[in-house]
Amino acid sequence: MSNSKLTVPAAKQAMERFKMEAASQVGVNLNQGYNGDITARQAGSVGGQMVKKMIESYENGLK
Repeated sequence: MSNSKLTVPAAKQAMERFKMEAASQVGVNLNQGYNGDITARQAGSVGGQMVKKMIESYENGLK
């Protein structure tokens, strides 16, 4: 059973901003709330961009 809910409201808001920023960087138009009308490819590109930015941030923190 997955427990991926964010319980800290500030963290949830930060992740929403991060998601919107990643979406704009890859050219995907997301709305606040439901985005079930985007394609799997678009959703994947947003998620991929988020992972890429998280890895870059982690690597920069190691330096």
